[in-house]
Amino acid sequence: MAKRNAGLRFQPTGGSRAPAVPTGKKQRLRIERLANDGRGVGFVDGRSWFVSGALPGEEVEARVLGARSQVVEARVERIFTASAERRSEPCAYARRCGGCSVQHMAHADQLALKQRMLAEQLERLAGVVPDEWAPPLVGPEFGYRRRARIAVRWDVKSKQLAVGFRAAASQDIVAIDECLVLVEPLQPILRGLPDVLRRLARPQALGHVELFSGTANVVLVRHIAPLGDADLALLQTFCSAHDAQLWLHGTDEPQPYQAQQTLGYRLETWNLQLNYRPGDFVQVNALVNEAMIAQALNWLQPQADERVLDLFCGLGNFALPLAQQVSEVVAVEGVAAMVERAAGNAAVNGLVNAHFFQSDLSNPLAEANWARQPFSAVLLDPPRDGAWQVVQQIGALGAKRVLYVSCNPATLARDAAELVKQGYRLKRAGILDMFPQTAHVEAMALFEAS
Repeated sequence: MAKRNAGLRFQPTGGSRAPAVPTGKKQRLRIERLANDGRGVGFVDGRSWFVSGALPGEEVEARVLGARSQVVEARVERIFTASAERRSEPCAYARRCGGCSVQHMAHADQLALKQRMLAEQLERLAGVVPDEWAPPLVGPEFGYRRRARIAVRWDVKSKQLAVGFRAAASQDIVAIDECLVLVEPLQPILRGLPDVLRRLARPQALGHVELFSGTANVVLVRHIAPLGDADLALLQTFCSAHDAQLWLHGTDEPQPYQAQQTLGYRLETWNLQLNYRPGDFVQVNALVNEAMIAQALNWLQPQADERVLDLFCGLGNFALPLAQQVSEVVAVEGVAAMVERAAGNAAVNGLVNAHFFQSDLSNPLAEANWARQPFSAVLLDPPRDGAWQVVQQIGALGAKRVLYVSCNPATLARDAAELVKQGYRLKRAGILDMFPQTAHVEAMALFEAS
């Protein structure tokens, strides 16, 4: 066997490999266009740079956050030539906090970006264009979030507790006195929280803290070790001073510190109250959520003699308003605890024609007892990975109308292609601005059988 020469270096086929781009490197470049997620795109030495906080036509200095192959992810550090479309971020923390990625764009431009993203995904992945584009469904661009997660980290060396929001593309924690997208009732709690957490005898026992606003304000403390009586008393005193409930989350489900306390939200248009527990999924934007339900009912046009199927029903956010207008709602959810709470919400609101079932919606629907009778219409609101298994079977349910609420345009487009294949036509589509100041896109689409 020939002796290996440790000094030899072989070039990969096709020429020399470009040198790696190190994290932290700064690069001056010109931004050519916007990506679908709102980042500016530029090109340097054959690589595509995706730069958060940059706009087309700008010349910027970008700091590298990470790189792989021919793609570099970066963020703006300095702007040499600003776009005429740029606005000064209303929030002082916008360039450091990871919560709001497009505050440097006017709200109208944010909506146009989201509309373009939805249209491109539908046309590229599904080859479809709706018969009608609905105008964006919008609410206030600030002061809308009724839920927030506060990061905490105990530094063993300095013996200090960091409290705030996660920084963009980092595990760093940004201390924040005010969050412009948070609803007003939670602002005083946010401001006072760092001080009370740092006064705890065992702050290292904290995992994170969540804030909720609904029928009550709630401070949920996630703890990774038991909290002592003195610390619990301190937290309870803080919550009482802010007219908030204290909830604790250890190894089991979240529990209120004072038994019998409840949390919920109102759907005023329909005089409904939906109770939930921290950890359950609820839409963070109350005003847009209510407008979304109203638009869904308007598009679906449910009739008094109809039987409607609500898939991925959660707490009954759509099912309960639907039940006020139709003969029967069959609502299905994969999480047993959510099914139980949804059924409880129906009972509390006096709705006896909404029936809730727990079912794994990745399995064939024909095996489910609740799917053996036909439905006039189907409403589905799946998670980000969409409803691929379900939409392949919708045609067999006999529904003439399908209303799809999506939090991911890519999976909506994929599922839309399957619905079109089954003979449905995309009649109407539009975006829902559930998360202003971010590039996150929610959408609604109405399909009708041809």
